Amino acid sequence: MRTIHLLIGCITLALTAGASAAPLSENFWLLGNFTQNVPCKGDGSDSAEVKVKVTASEIDSKVGACTFLDTKEDSKTLKAQVECQFPAGPLIGEITFTRKPDNTIDFVDRDKTYTATLYRCPNPK
Repeated sequence: MRTIHLLIGCITLALTAGASAAPLSENFWLLGNFTQNVPCKGDGSDSAEVKVKVTASEIDSKVGACTFLDTKEDSKTLKAQVECQFPAGPLIGEITFTRKPDNTIDFVDRDKTYTATLYRCPNPK
């Protein structure tokens, strides 16, 4: 039993250590403010329900916050393992972001149970 508790402690420590590092560079193409499934108005009137912020270490939306644990990228796609904090509890999952030619970003989870289109908001002046 003590071995199981030690193993759980080591796994928790590994996840926490990985979560504290920012896996994306500060100038990565995915970083910024977005709206999901509706174009961003950019005048401050966008509903909080549709706002999404992506930083080098996490994704923050009305639904909850997800911390990047691991990422694999190419020029147009980012596959990420994330740990999300939801009201019902934490969840670890895999998601993919794909840059589209029209400057939107497609989002899908590994099981394709949730998809969204992210519309970039202009940077505040």
